[in-house]
Amino acid sequence: MSAATLREISLTLPMLPDMEIAASKTVTALAEYMEMSPDRIDEVRMAVLEACINAFEHSRSEEGKVLLTFSVLGTAAEPEKLRIRIEDSGVGFDPSEVVEPNIQDKLKAKSKRGWGLKIIRSLMDEVDIHSNSSGTTVIMTKYRADRGE
Repeated sequence: MSAATLREISLTLPMLPDMEIAASKTVTALAEYMEMSPDRIDEVRMAVLEACINAFEHSRSEEGKVLLTFSVLGTAAEPEKLRIRIEDSGVGFDPSEVVEPNIQDKLKAKSKRGWGLKIIRSLMDEVDIHSNSSGTTVIMTKYRADRGE
């Protein structure tokens, strides 16, 4: 049986300082609606913050905005997972060329940055990245409960 969309919210955020907080508040409200655990809510909130900041800082979008779609998916009235889609119309990148940061190297480096994708992948249950010269779409999924619960 496939999951139906129980709730969906779309936001268009300008690439301005602190706008990722609007996305954070939206995803928190939806995760609370789903009755996710506080730890899982914190994880999804942090992943959304990281993904928005990455889009703001790296997309070089001439439009200067990020489109977000938050979908609560489930069967009947039982919310099972939260899917977040973040789209920009920037220059794109090749996800396979992103070097995973090494803690020892980062401790010695001038710049401690470059952890965004690693953080996102570690916090979410599923992460798909589609990118080309017309922009990037990150699709992240968090299940209501740990698959082992």
